[in-house]
Amino acid sequence: MIDIKLIRETPEKVKAMLEARQQHADLSRVDDLVLLDQKRRALVAKADDLKATRNKVSDDIATIKKQKGNADDKIAEMKVVSDNIAALDAELRTIEAEQENILLRLPNMLHESVPLGKSADDNKVHKEVLSFKREFDFTVKDHTQLGKALGILDFERGAKISGAGFPVYVGKGASLERALINFMLDMHLEKHGYKEIFPPFFVNQESLRGTGQFPKFINQVYKVGYEDEEKYEASGVKLYAIPTAEVPITNLHRDEMLKAADLPIKYAGYSACFRSEAGSYGKDVKGFLRLHQFNKVEMVKFTLPETSYDELELLVQDAEDILQALKIPYRVLLLCSGDIGAGAAKCYDIEVWSPAEQRFLEASSCSNFEDYQSRRAHIRFKRDEKSKPEFVHTLNGSGLATSRLMVALLETYQTKEGKIAVPDVLRPYTRFDMVG
Repeated sequence: MIDIKLIRETPEKVKAMLEARQQHADLSRVDDLVLLDQKRRALVAKADDLKATRNKVSDDIATIKKQKGNADDKIAEMKVVSDNIAALDAELRTIEAEQENILLRLPNMLHESVPLGKSADDNKVHKEVLSFKREFDFTVKDHTQLGKALGILDFERGAKISGAGFPVYVGKGASLERALINFMLDMHLEKHGYKEIFPPFFVNQESLRGTGQFPKFINQVYKVGYEDEEKYEASGVKLYAIPTAEVPITNLHRDEMLKAADLPIKYAGYSACFRSEAGSYGKDVKGFLRLHQFNKVEMVKFTLPETSYDELELLVQDAEDILQALKIPYRVLLLCSGDIGAGAAKCYDIEVWSPAEQRFLEASSCSNFEDYQSRRAHIRFKRDEKSKPEFVHTLNGSGLATSRLMVALLETYQTKEGKIAVPDVLRPYTRFDMVG
């Protein structure tokens, strides 16, 4: 959430950010916020004056009563003042609710290094690592053909059980998926110094609010509970399936005061991820290219503001280390202003190469949210006992999502005979060298 002080003092800067993000429809929201802020500040001043009057009159009443005098007029005056204060407080609550409703829907300010652009076509290639790219002397099969022929992926039965976008991993396919997850966790814990978290897969509305999915992107997550909206609202139990482990892991420290000496805090955790992907039907629907349920190892950092961009570069490298160990060709993109996620101040995407698709597929996003999430989740730190609280900077990155990674792995490591050679680093986990 953007600091209201920034909007109050430099509204044109916020409007420029919205223009850069191609969110022209939100420009009027800034003017609305400025007006609401002026009204709120005027009401606060008026309420404070009345409260000061009430305190003074209360002292007068106490003095009159002490002197055995009649304070009826003063008490009547006090009743009017108290009623006026109550009315102002009610008006303030309404205005503050309106203000927060707008603030929660505005995207984050952009870091100065984010390139301007209108769409994904304007993203900048930051790095390419293609030394592992294979030249095939046979016709390449895609991951769905390989999965079906080897009996390790079953999309049809997954669709029968749950619907499209819910794959079933079978036999060595399931073992390979589990190996990937365990390998990534071990590398992040042992080489990169993260602490492992195994989070809940269902969260409350406050957790979604803290990381930015609520209210603006609530249609992208699955509700857990009643189909009937009225029963759902009346139940009092509002849970949502997590779209990413970023949500529960970031919210571990919601409403907490951290110590500067403990920063950065680095967590890595596996979770299943659930996304309704509203509005995305018809886009990359084949096999693993777009799923409603997939697995991911997530990295989350809580950092000092002055070190967060150094930590972002390290976060990207931690994700790259996985691909380099697996010997998967990839590239890193610096996202432009028109393609970056709403909560991110700066974001890198890591894309893996699909030999069958002959294109790169997104497998990771690494973002610095600065204090956008920590303001929403009220995550602060103190530099020492006498210091004023400050908001931490939060970062997160996929380390990595297994679905697109599995596409690249199966297609890159396929043999002429239609088998899959298991990457060397995964063999201690799978306990087999070949699939098929």
